[in-house]
Amino acid sequence: MTQTVQQHPSGGYIFEELYVGMTAEKAVEVTEARIQQFAEASDDFNPVHMDEAFASKTAYRGRIAHGLLSASFGSAVVGMILPGAGAIFLSQRTSFHKPVKIGDVVVARISVASMDAETARVVLRCEGLVGEDLVMDGEATVRVPRRRRPAKS
Repeated sequence: MTQTVQQHPSGGYIFEELYVGMTAEKAVEVTEARIQQFAEASDDFNPVHMDEAFASKTAYRGRIAHGLLSASFGSAVVGMILPGAGAIFLSQRTSFHKPVKIGDVVVARISVASMDAETARVVLRCEGLVGEDLVMDGEATVRVPRRRRPAKS
């Protein structure tokens, strides 16, 4: 069963609330400002991302977004929606299939693929789409809390 979910009212789903097929999405526009901020945060100023004159002479015929910028939109889904607050990345594998350009809207789609009740680890299927085009995919393994922290009084 596949069901698209929204952020849990508490900010995150606990392990016992998850099931295989749960899916969440977030659409993010790739902007000049995001590329600049990512370059500054990562210290990756590769001219294929930053310099139109250079990038226009490459196979991409213009600037493209950092692959990990686009992949980070999936991290936003994992950390904020599914599973959400309290989820900890243990590993991630990502394959990039097509470049993402300034102005593209990337839809990050995360789905629960499998669960291990003994370790509270969840394998997530991760996809990034621009329109109907799959631009990246892979999987991530995360640890998910088993119970909520009691509210502070």
